[in-house]
Amino acid sequence: MREKLEIGNRNRMIRLAGGLLLSGAICGKSLCWADWLQFRGPFGSGVSSEALGSAPRLGSKSIAWSSGLPGRGLSSPVIVGDRVFVTCSSGPKQDRLHVICFGAKDGARRWERQFLATGRTMCHEKTSVAAPSPASDGERIYAFFSSNDIFCLDLDGNLIWLRGLGRDYPNASNSLGMSSSLAVLEGVVVAQVENDSESFSVGLDGMTGVNRWKMDRPKKANWTSPVLIPSGAGKYLVGLQSSAGMTALEPGTGKEAWSYTEGAATIPSSAVSGRVVYVPSNGLTALEIGPSGGPPKQLWRSSQLRPSTPSPVVLGDKVFTLNDAGVLSCGETATGSRVWQLRLKGPFSASPVALGHFLYLVNETGLLQVVDTTRPEGEVVGELDLKQTILSTPSISGGAVFVRGDGTLWKISNS
Repeated sequence: MREKLEIGNRNRMIRLAGGLLLSGAICGKSLCWADWLQFRGPFGSGVSSEALGSAPRLGSKSIAWSSGLPGRGLSSPVIVGDRVFVTCSSGPKQDRLHVICFGAKDGARRWERQFLATGRTMCHEKTSVAAPSPASDGERIYAFFSSNDIFCLDLDGNLIWLRGLGRDYPNASNSLGMSSSLAVLEGVVVAQVENDSESFSVGLDGMTGVNRWKMDRPKKANWTSPVLIPSGAGKYLVGLQSSAGMTALEPGTGKEAWSYTEGAATIPSSAVSGRVVYVPSNGLTALEIGPSGGPPKQLWRSSQLRPSTPSPVVLGDKVFTLNDAGVLSCGETATGSRVWQLRLKGPFSASPVALGHFLYLVNETGLLQVVDTTRPEGEVVGELDLKQTILSTPSISGGAVFVRGDGTLWKISNS
C-alpha cells in the first residue's frame, strides 16, 4: 500500500481516530526486556538486558536470514516482540520515506508503508534522510526522518497521525541533514530538532501528535539523541545533550529538572548506567545524579576516553569508547582511569552495543567484530564480513543481533 500525503498549510495535521493509549514509562503490557524500542535500546544505553547463553560464533552460518531494503538509511532497527521495524528513504531526492515491518523469526516482509516527505531532504552524501532511528512504546511505531516528518503507526502499519514539523517550523534544518533519534516516555514522543537556525526540542502527545511542550535550544547543528535518566521512585527524566551541555527534563511537561552547562559533543550521545550519566564532554565526564533526580555532581573527567562519532557504552564497572583511529578504550567507571586499549578494523560510524560481556561493533565497510571485554586487554573473538556499507548501529533482541546496511537487513544468531 502506497500512501501519498500532501500537507499544504502551516500547522495542518492528519489524525486518524482510534488506537490504544500510549504505554507508561519503560514497560507496558506488550513490552518485555527483549524488546529493543529505540536507538541503542533500553534507556538509550546500547546494552541488552538479556543473558548470553553461549559465546558468539560468527561466520556464514551465523546469518539466520537477510532481507533486501528498498532504500538507504542510517536508522537502527526497532524490535517489538516478533516484529522488526526499519525505515529507509529512496528516490533521486530521497523524498520517498519507507517504514517496513519484518518478521523477526524468518525475515519475511509483513508490511510496508510509503510516504512523501513534506520537508527538506537535502543532506550530506554520506548520510540519508532515514538517519534518525524510530522508537516504540510497544503498541505503536514512531518513525522520524531528516525531513522532520514524524509518522505514528500501529504495529500492523495503520497510520494514526503524522506531523510535518518542517511545515510548522520551516527554518528548522541544516545542510548536512538531521539525525537525532526519538525517545518515548510517559505518553510523550521527544524529538530534538536542533540546528543553526530554528532550533528546538519538542514533546509530542503520543495519542495525537500535538505539542505537549516545546523549548528553544542552542542554535547549533546537533546530531545527538535523547537518553532516559533515572529520577527515583521508578520515574525517569529525558536527557537532552547539545553543544551547551546536558539538560534533564520532565517528559510530560518539558520542565527543566537540572542542567549541566560545561559543554558537550554534538555527535556521540551520552550513556546512562545506574545513577551515572557519561557525557561526551571535555573528553568523557561522569555525572552522578543527585537524590530524587536532583542536580548531578561530577565524579571524574577523562581526556583519554574521548569518543569520536560512536557513543560510549557502559558494562558493569567498565566504560568503553571508540576514537577516530578505531581504537577501543576501556576505562574504570569509578575513576575514569584507562585500563586498556584495543585497535580494531575501522573506520566506525555505528556505536557499539553489548550482549552479555561481549561488544558488537560494525565498521563502515560492513565488518562486524565481537570483542570479549573480560579478557585482560580485550580481544576480538569473532568477525563477520557483511560486504556492504553500514553506518547504522546494530540492535539486539532474543539473543540475536540485527544489522542494517545500505540495502540489506540481517539477523545474526548463534542458533
